[in-house]
Amino acid sequence: MNRLSLRTFPLLQTATSVGLSALARAVTGVRPIWSGCQPSDRQRIYFANHTSHGDFILLSACLSERERATTHAVAAAEYWRKSRLRRFIAEDMLSSVLISRQWTRPEENPISVMLSVLDRGHSLIIFPEGTRNMSDELLPFRSGLYNLSMARPEVELIPCWIENMSRVLPKGQFLPVPLLCRVVFGAPVAVAPGEERRAFLERARAELLALNPRPDRDE
Repeated sequence: MNRLSLRTFPLLQTATSVGLSALARAVTGVRPIWSGCQPSDRQRIYFANHTSHGDFILLSACLSERERATTHAVAAAEYWRKSRLRRFIAEDMLSSVLISRQWTRPEENPISVMLSVLDRGHSLIIFPEGTRNMSDELLPFRSGLYNLSMARPEVELIPCWIENMSRVLPKGQFLPVPLLCRVVFGAPVAVAPGEERRAFLERARAELLALNPRPDRDE
């Protein structure tokens, strides 16, 4: 069962958040582009493309310190619980929400775990492709985004395109490469009355893909 370490090491989590955000800005010069919404203290689910372990750090760096304190990235438990060190980094330092793809007990149900975080008034960062994807196209979205929206329709769903992070922190690398990055925040997306799951997921995917500022790059 995921344990959201909101109070276990509050000073460590605050220091980590401030330090990583400063590092992200120093290495990438990250610039948020609020094209469809504005910064807000409203509870939100940010959903983004996923190319690197650093994606959520870059997105978080675009939020205010107050928002970062109550916004948690959702990550795969199978990866981050492989060792005590990984688990300490993910849960105790980064305050991530770890969900299992091979859950067996009701309390491990990924949707239930994420809803329990939302019910505390906190926000989430999720990657609906479900895995890292190095291309500018998007994989089909998994159903979690739809299920969360149906269960908590009052929470805003904000699409976010993260640009260039796969080059800053390529897969298998631990040292970032200095490159300029941007995070483009789109307009809120909501399930329309009577809209079916697949139709919504395809529409949400199209909304996110439309935020890609350089869809035709050939580098």
